[in-house]
Amino acid sequence: MPLKNGKSCTLRSAEPGDAEAFVHYSLQLRGETDYLCAGPEEAEHDPQKEALRLKAAKSSPTDVTLCAFVDGELVGSASVNLLRNRRKMLHRAGFGIGVLAAYQGLGIGNALTEQCILCAKQAGFVQLELEVVAENEKALQLYQRHGFIVYGRNPLGFRCGDGRWQELVLMRLELGNV
Repeated sequence: MPLKNGKSCTLRSAEPGDAEAFVHYSLQLRGETDYLCAGPEEAEHDPQKEALRLKAAKSSPTDVTLCAFVDGELVGSASVNLLRNRRKMLHRAGFGIGVLAAYQGLGIGNALTEQCILCAKQAGFVQLELEVVAENEKALQLYQRHGFIVYGRNPLGFRCGDGRWQELVLMRLELGNV
């Protein structure tokens, strides 16, 4: 896909062979933002473990991990995951996304979100859910553009290393698979 800066971006499903790139990307992403649930010290540092995670997602009938590559570099990812393998919750999936700071605002997050919504629909999910830090206005706008609605707030959602709290906004998107 063409980007707003004139470069092109390739979106595709993550492969176990992407594990080393994922470890590097995840460490960089977590170091750039305080909006994720884990910092660099809590990221997976072992490419072999990451390869197993990517292999499991690749073979899952419900879960998907998508990658965004620019000039061969992994710069963004998004995932759809079954929230809980229980009969009453099989219709619900969680959504997560990240794009490196240098590549934000180019359309990558929008494209990853669109593709994850399509994947969630194809997997038969009825509802796609996410949590976002309330002060992350760009992410809130992205999700709202795609039809996600706010259904709750958690004022004590994240506790940062310095002791302050980050409020989480709970959002959901009905996928029409009722």
